[in-house]
Amino acid sequence: MVSSSSDEIQAGKVSDYDRKSELKSFDDSKLGVKGLLDAGLTKIPRMFINEQYKTDMTWGTRESSPESVPIIDFKGMDKDAALRTQIIKKVGEACEKWGFFQVVNHGIPESVLNDMIDGIRRFHEQDAETKKECYSRDSQKKVRFNSNFDLYQARMANWRDSLACVMAPNPPLPEQLPAVCRDIVMEYSEQVMKLGLTLFELLSEALGLNPNHLKDMECAEGLFLLGHYYPACPEPELTLGTSSHTDSDFFTILLQDQMGGLQVLHEDQWVDVPPIPGALVINMGDLLQLVSNDRFKSIFHRVLAKNVGPRISVASFFRTSHAENNSRLYGPIKELLSEENPPIYRETTVDEFLAYYFSKGLDGNSSLPHFKL
Repeated sequence: MVSSSSDEIQAGKVSDYDRKSELKSFDDSKLGVKGLLDAGLTKIPRMFINEQYKTDMTWGTRESSPESVPIIDFKGMDKDAALRTQIIKKVGEACEKWGFFQVVNHGIPESVLNDMIDGIRRFHEQDAETKKECYSRDSQKKVRFNSNFDLYQARMANWRDSLACVMAPNPPLPEQLPAVCRDIVMEYSEQVMKLGLTLFELLSEALGLNPNHLKDMECAEGLFLLGHYYPACPEPELTLGTSSHTDSDFFTILLQDQMGGLQVLHEDQWVDVPPIPGALVINMGDLLQLVSNDRFKSIFHRVLAKNVGPRISVASFFRTSHAENNSRLYGPIKELLSEENPPIYRETTVDEFLAYYFSKGLDGNSSLPHFKL
């Protein structure tokens, strides 16, 4: 039985709380957070209550901050060498200072972006029994639906459900993708992969390397897509849509709807990343910080829970998955090292990095210190 227990905590009834049973009951339902809301829940179960977030509320947000995540316009980049040089400079500065930027005129039609949001919505709002058929925690499965990949590792659960699809290098068969979003998932993945290859070139050049350097390191081989669904939350002040974390990949391309809620940690302050119609959010991941030897930053970010919803987003992670058994070693790029800039990290494989990342879950700490020399 999943208990609605925020009042019980305030009343001090904590001794008889069985967290494992609550987690298992929630997981066994195969209905996710949306299933709780559909059942008429008015108080969030204790497994979602984030005591750290309640404590950190004093940090607040800087909605009127004079600083905001950079917005970079890619329009005309392929036709004007001088403009491309300017864009590379802006990308490099954003990756060093923020670890995040938004990109407009990136080449993916707005109609495709909107259709992808709608496709993820259709998946999560389809008949519950049909959706249950996709429910799994098997990381070897290329298509799976669940709520909180780290449900049994994390200190508290997040208020979101997710559809996960491994789209490269070995995509699922079309019939393995959910029928309600199959076509748009395949089309969006193809388009976002093209944009990803462009970004790998720009990032390579921003590091002072050959445009193909990161691609030649096989950084661009994998694409892992997560379609998140954040239902309205009856007690948004007690939990988070996604806890503070950094990403495990080289970089992430995020498509978000217009609900808002994404925040990045910049100079010890949480800063909103406001939705811009047609824009995509780009953020650096841990593996890129590792191979760039801390030049580019993988920054903490989170998603707030809201009393309105759903919020829908699609995160495209550029890395291979557990299922690919990638044995290639990644360490700080030799061309970036010198006596003044010695290597900070040891070499590791994507598989080893992911195994550590997933073993600890979204615990508010970076995985990178574990790989320091």
